[in-house]
Amino acid sequence: MKQTYWLVNVKLETGFSILENGAHKTETSLFSIKIEEGFLKEIQEQPFDIPSGEVKKDATGLLALPSFKEMHNHLDKTYLSLDWKAPIPVKNLKERLHHEALELGELAPTTKQRASKMIEMILSKGSTHIRTHVNIDPYIGLKNLEGVKEALEEYKDYLSYEIVAFPQHGMLEHKEVIPLMKEAMRTGATIVGGLDPAGIDKNIEKSLYETMNLAEEFNAEIDIHLHDHGHVGFYTIDKLVEMVEESNWKSRAAISHAFSLGDVPDIQAREMAEYLGENGVAIMSTIPINRVIPPIDLLDQFNVPVFLGCDGFFDSWGPFGNGDVLEKVKRYCERTKRIDEKALAYSLKWATGGLTPLSASGEMQWPKVGDEASLVLMDASCSAEAIARLPKRKSVYFKGKEVYHNAFHLQYS
Repeated sequence: MKQTYWLVNVKLETGFSILENGAHKTETSLFSIKIEEGFLKEIQEQPFDIPSGEVKKDATGLLALPSFKEMHNHLDKTYLSLDWKAPIPVKNLKERLHHEALELGELAPTTKQRASKMIEMILSKGSTHIRTHVNIDPYIGLKNLEGVKEALEEYKDYLSYEIVAFPQHGMLEHKEVIPLMKEAMRTGATIVGGLDPAGIDKNIEKSLYETMNLAEEFNAEIDIHLHDHGHVGFYTIDKLVEMVEESNWKSRAAISHAFSLGDVPDIQAREMAEYLGENGVAIMSTIPINRVIPPIDLLDQFNVPVFLGCDGFFDSWGPFGNGDVLEKVKRYCERTKRIDEKALAYSLKWATGGLTPLSASGEMQWPKVGDEASLVLMDASCSAEAIARLPKRKSVYFKGKEVYHNAFHLQYS
């Protein structure tokens, strides 16, 4: 049974003021928020007298932000919980896939254990939703899916999740993969994945056709990894959106990475952004340090849904990472020189799945009565500072339940 209580002394953003130099400054006030059955029942600006006998928890003036969404992850790949092991450098993606295949059987028995550690790290950074891609391949079949499902089931009261059936070693080269993908969709995966129809499958149209076939058979969304650069990658995106349009799969497809959108001339990128927006095709980016990234601001202008994720970390692909989606927002702002108060504050939407405390015009739009009580408390003056300085997440709530705290204990009364 979910508890009913008041979270008091919560700092919320209330608007922007204009300073003498023309800069914006975020204004805040303290509020009391009543949480009931996992939702926000009442929001009162302080001072406010809590009715006698009702439970209170003191947030001690910490800033509340909507909890985050980790929208591109690989729970099955991490080495977390195992002894330290650095990855082996490779020359290309094919070579990386070969090295990964060599250790899949060895790692499979510990999938649940490793995934659980990764979930805990992601939770500690404020994400209460995970979209994870899980290897479905001829080397270990559905073993990773089984372990990830078990881990996520144990954390079902701590976060929500989606599982992408991911043909990491190609959809077409091995005849076992498509039957395995179908079995994965029958036994717990909820989204159909794909990988580089040109670079890996060597047949753009057939690879996309098989992906769309699976989506239609299981009435499922699509999320394709697309690393292919330049006009080959751009052509692949064009063909996928064309299939989405023809199949009436609007707002049910996503492209992860989509590096090619950052390779083509501006006029082509604009035309594609409009096409993506018309068909509700989302872009999932991990904001890599040393690669071209999709033109997120341009995509945003055409209402293309953009989400961020941390990808895999501490695995055979790379030894770095920490599960912090907010850090990805910071990196994006650094790369694009979004340094002013409003630009930083607006960028929070790419960590939260679209939510920001203030609208572009500075009106309060989160939280509202009726919203799910999923939020992060941190020691920051506003969301702009939270992005720029990445303070520790002091406490994380999912549907009203405190699912993580860091050296911070709520005061009950």
